[in-house]
Amino acid sequence: MQEFEYLMPANLDEAMGLLKKYGSKAALIAGGTDVMVKIRNTRKAPDVLISLRRLSELRYIQKNGGYHIGALTTHRMLEQSPLVQSELSALHDAASWIGSVQIRNVGTLGGNICNAAPSADTAGPLLVLDARAVLEGPEGRRTVPLTEFFTGTYRTVRKPDEVLVEIDIPEAMGRFGSAYWKHTRRKAMELPLIGIAVALKLSQNQAEILDSRIALTVAAPTPIRAHLAEDFLKGKPLADEVLQEAGRIASSTDCCTIRTSLRCEAWYREEMVRVFVPRMAKLAAERSKNR
Repeated sequence: MQEFEYLMPANLDEAMGLLKKYGSKAALIAGGTDVMVKIRNTRKAPDVLISLRRLSELRYIQKNGGYHIGALTTHRMLEQSPLVQSELSALHDAASWIGSVQIRNVGTLGGNICNAAPSADTAGPLLVLDARAVLEGPEGRRTVPLTEFFTGTYRTVRKPDEVLVEIDIPEAMGRFGSAYWKHTRRKAMELPLIGIAVALKLSQNQAEILDSRIALTVAAPTPIRAHLAEDFLKGKPLADEVLQEAGRIASSTDCCTIRTSLRCEAWYREEMVRVFVPRMAKLAAERSKNR
């Protein structure tokens, strides 16, 4: 493995100072569950690794005029949070699926998003929860909707001198029921063949779908929203045939161009989208009724 210098700043200002000093020669590392694997697999490493491990101020889950989750919040913290489980259920589903307990203890939400893998488990749930990424750099803070955050496989809008500090979710999303399914070959620690997240807001009598969000991961080079299927559901009755049609639309080329990759053919992913969008919509609706 290539040698590199490992630095551990004590606070965010020091971290940004190191980014400014080393520029393109440096890379950030949080839990390291993605970065170190990438270094090992490619046999390439930056000259400097800047660890954010000591930045405990970026490790929190709060509800205050919305939901605020620090970028260094671990998957295990999300998994064990009663707030996330009850009000941001899809995110809880995703965090619970990631790796093993040991991996969830160190892997972070911010790292999962910034790595920008098409298979990122938390990306789909965050998309259906209308999440926003809060970035901080020399020019101050800026907020980017997660729908605009991913620019390609392993690429985001984050600038080299910026740090992802927080994920924000609007308070209104707490009134949605949400669910996420990670479809794999077997129940083990592996990447999904397809990921499906759904969020629904129901009418007061629980009979009509007022609003909806559907997101797919691994289906494309970046996590995506199935907008055509979402629009179809809005204002429709909560009925099996309606949800099944939404699944058909989400799997169609009119809505999303689902890809073939080394691990899975497009036709199989399309079939799983057709099957699991209705299933996750039913689960999201049931969770919405329990609000």
